[in-house]
Amino acid sequence: MKVPGWGGSTWDKVLSVVLVVAILGALGTLGYVIAAPKVGERFTEFYILGMEGKAADYPRELAVGERAEVIVGIVNHEDEVVSYRVEVRIGGVGNDELGPVVLEYEQEWEGAVSFAPDKAGDNQKVEFVLYKGEEVEPYLMLHLWIDVS
Repeated sequence: MKVPGWGGSTWDKVLSVVLVVAILGALGTLGYVIAAPKVGERFTEFYILGMEGKAADYPRELAVGERAEVIVGIVNHEDEVVSYRVEVRIGGVGNDELGPVVLEYEQEWEGAVSFAPDKAGDNQKVEFVLYKGEEVEPYLMLHLWIDVS
Protein backbone atom coordinates (compact mmCIF):
# COMPACT_ATOMS: atom_id res chain seq x y z
CA MET A 1 0.00 0.00 0.00
CA LYS A 2 1.35 3.39 -0.93
CA VAL A 3 0.68 6.52 1.08
CA PRO A 4 -0.12 9.47 -1.18
CA GLY A 5 2.51 12.21 -1.07
CA TRP A 6 4.91 9.89 0.76
CA GLY A 7 7.47 9.95 -1.98
CA GLY A 8 10.93 11.35 -1.62
CA SER A 9 14.07 10.20 0.04
CA THR A 10 14.32 7.98 3.11
CA TRP A 11 15.82 10.88 5.01
CA ASP A 12 12.68 13.01 4.42
CA LYS A 13 10.50 10.15 5.68
CA VAL A 14 12.57 9.76 8.88
CA LEU A 15 12.43 13.50 9.58
CA SER A 16 8.65 13.52 9.05
CA VAL A 17 8.14 10.65 11.52
CA VAL A 18 10.41 12.33 14.11
CA LEU A 19 8.49 15.59 13.73
CA VAL A 20 5.11 13.85 14.20
CA VAL A 21 6.39 12.02 17.31
CA ALA A 22 7.79 15.28 18.76
CA ILE A 23 4.47 17.08 18.22
CA LEU A 24 2.51 14.24 19.85
CA GLY A 25 4.95 14.23 22.79
CA ALA A 26 4.59 17.99 23.25
CA LEU A 27 0.79 17.73 23.20
CA GLY A 28 0.88 14.89 25.75
CA THR A 29 3.17 16.90 28.04
CA LEU A 30 0.93 19.96 27.72
CA GLY A 31 -2.12 17.87 28.63
CA TYR A 32 -0.36 16.46 31.70
CA VAL A 33 0.78 19.91 32.91
CA ILE A 34 -2.75 21.27 32.56
CA ALA A 35 -4.48 18.29 34.20
CA ALA A 36 -2.01 17.51 37.02
CA PRO A 37 -2.47 19.32 40.34
CA LYS A 38 0.22 21.81 41.09
CA VAL A 39 2.19 21.23 44.26
CA GLY A 40 3.65 24.43 45.69
CA GLU A 41 6.29 24.89 48.30
CA ARG A 42 5.07 24.03 51.80
CA PHE A 43 6.35 26.19 54.63
CA THR A 44 5.42 28.11 57.77
CA GLU A 45 5.98 31.82 58.37
CA PHE A 46 7.28 32.47 61.89
CA TYR A 47 8.11 35.99 63.08
CA ILE A 48 8.36 38.26 66.11
CA LEU A 49 7.24 41.87 66.35
CA GLY A 50 7.48 44.57 68.98
CA MET A 51 4.30 45.34 70.95
CA GLU A 52 3.42 48.09 68.44
CA GLY A 53 3.06 45.40 65.76
CA LYS A 54 6.22 46.35 63.88
CA ALA A 55 9.61 44.73 63.43
CA ALA A 56 11.06 47.29 65.84
CA ASP A 57 11.07 48.32 69.50
CA TYR A 58 12.00 44.89 70.83
CA PRO A 59 12.94 44.66 74.52
CA ARG A 60 16.70 45.29 74.85
CA GLU A 61 17.34 45.96 78.54
CA LEU A 62 15.53 44.31 81.45
CA ALA A 63 16.00 43.85 85.18
CA VAL A 64 16.12 40.36 86.68
CA GLY A 65 12.53 39.11 86.97
CA GLU A 66 11.09 41.93 84.83
CA ARG A 67 8.57 40.65 82.28
CA ALA A 68 8.80 41.69 78.65
CA GLU A 69 6.40 40.97 75.82
CA VAL A 70 6.66 40.55 72.08
CA ILE A 71 4.15 39.51 69.45
CA VAL A 72 4.76 36.11 67.86
CA GLY A 73 3.22 35.39 64.47
CA ILE A 74 2.63 32.10 62.68
CA VAL A 75 1.19 31.64 59.18
CA ASN A 76 0.45 28.12 57.92
CA HIS A 77 1.41 27.49 54.27
CA GLU A 78 1.79 23.72 54.81
CA ASP A 79 -1.28 22.77 52.69
CA GLU A 80 -2.84 20.99 55.70
CA VAL A 81 -4.08 21.68 59.23
CA VAL A 82 -1.08 21.99 61.57
CA SER A 83 -0.75 22.22 65.34
CA TYR A 84 2.11 24.42 66.55
CA ARG A 85 3.63 25.27 69.91
CA VAL A 86 6.17 27.93 70.81
CA GLU A 87 8.78 27.63 73.55
CA VAL A 88 10.65 30.67 74.89
CA ARG A 89 14.18 30.03 76.15
CA ILE A 90 16.61 32.41 77.81
CA GLY A 91 20.21 31.29 77.78
CA GLY A 92 19.08 27.87 76.54
CA VAL A 93 16.73 27.31 79.50
CA GLY A 94 12.95 27.07 79.00
CA ASN A 95 11.17 30.17 80.30
CA ASP A 96 7.62 29.94 78.92
CA GLU A 97 5.55 27.89 76.47
CA LEU A 98 2.55 28.68 74.30
CA GLY A 99 0.21 26.34 72.49
CA PRO A 100 -1.08 24.35 70.96
CA VAL A 101 -2.03 26.77 68.19
CA VAL A 102 -3.99 24.88 65.53
CA LEU A 103 -4.08 26.60 62.13
CA GLU A 104 -5.90 25.74 58.92
CA TYR A 105 -4.07 26.08 55.60
CA GLU A 106 -3.32 29.79 54.93
CA GLN A 107 -4.60 30.79 58.40
CA GLU A 108 -2.61 33.40 60.36
CA TRP A 109 -2.20 33.78 64.10
CA GLU A 110 -0.52 36.48 66.24
CA GLY A 111 -0.32 36.55 70.01
CA ALA A 112 1.58 38.22 72.83
CA VAL A 113 4.31 36.10 74.42
CA SER A 114 6.04 37.16 77.62
CA PHE A 115 9.32 36.20 79.21
CA ALA A 116 11.28 37.17 82.32
CA PRO A 117 15.03 36.64 82.75
CA ASP A 118 16.07 35.07 86.04
CA LYS A 119 19.74 36.08 86.11
CA ALA A 120 21.80 39.15 85.29
CA GLY A 121 24.17 39.35 82.34
CA ASP A 122 24.77 41.08 79.05
CA ASN A 123 23.93 39.64 75.63
CA GLN A 124 21.56 36.95 76.82
CA LYS A 125 19.92 35.09 73.97
CA VAL A 126 16.12 34.89 74.07
CA GLU A 127 15.04 32.12 71.70
CA PHE A 128 11.57 31.59 70.28
CA VAL A 129 11.37 27.97 69.20
CA LEU A 130 8.53 26.75 66.97
CA TYR A 131 7.54 23.09 67.08
CA LYS A 132 5.25 21.53 64.49
CA GLY A 133 2.82 18.84 65.62
CA GLU A 134 4.23 16.45 68.21
CA GLU A 135 7.80 16.75 66.93
CA VAL A 136 10.52 17.07 69.55
CA GLU A 137 13.00 18.70 67.18
CA PRO A 138 12.50 22.44 66.57
CA TYR A 139 10.90 23.35 63.23
CA LEU A 140 11.98 27.02 63.22
CA MET A 141 13.88 29.30 65.62
CA LEU A 142 14.12 33.06 66.11
CA HIS A 143 16.06 35.03 68.72
CA LEU A 144 16.62 38.40 70.39
CA TRP A 145 19.56 39.60 72.48
CA ILE A 146 18.92 41.32 75.82
CA ASP A 147 21.01 42.86 78.59
CA VAL A 148 19.79 42.01 82.09
CA SER A 149 20.80 44.00 85.17
